[in-house]
Amino acid sequence: MTNRVYAYLRASTKEQDAERAKDELLSFASDKRITIAGWFIENESGACLTRPELIRLIDLAQPNDVLLVEQVDRLSRLNGEDWDKLSCLIKSKGIRVVALDLPTSHMLIQNGDEFTTRMMDALNGMMLDMLAAIARKDYTDRRRRQSQGIVKAKAEGKFRGRQADTDMHERIRKLRDAGMSYSDIHQLTGVARTTISRVIKLHG
Repeated sequence: MTNRVYAYLRASTKEQDAERAKDELLSFASDKRITIAGWFIENESGACLTRPELIRLIDLAQPNDVLLVEQVDRLSRLNGEDWDKLSCLIKSKGIRVVALDLPTSHMLIQNGDEFTTRMMDALNGMMLDMLAAIARKDYTDRRRRQSQGIVKAKAEGKFRGRQADTDMHERIRKLRDAGMSYSDIHQLTGVARTTISRVIKLHG
């Protein structure tokens, strides 16, 4: 039995509109005659596993609840190891992932017999893995092109140097605000404790 539907919206930076796809998700929900029980919205990199709103959604969800996203890359641009961790966490909670760009997942909203449900779960799992791998490749390709652009800019004397990692600073602040210790933040982000302390002091 399908229970609640939770929508997850993500953008990589503060300059991007994380709520851009909200109307599309609402239209999809209307077509399928389902109600979105909650919205989880954040500006975090899809290549990072430590996303507070996504983790909060997963913690709140119960078996057969639906995690609704616009595209699989909104859920993951993770490397293989981190995607396995996230995928296992989602499966262990019995959460069904439904993505607008993954038509096979749409059937998971409907209640069916046990055989059909298991078959669709298996098919959807394979398709999710494939699209997650494609999203990761797109991410690494884009990063490579950026690196090539920096090399060219340096050669032309136009490169300004490395700027502060504002995304990481914001992530550390959010994790600290959520009550996590320095050790917990270190384990989740891999950032040195001295850096964590400096960032937290910098942002008050």
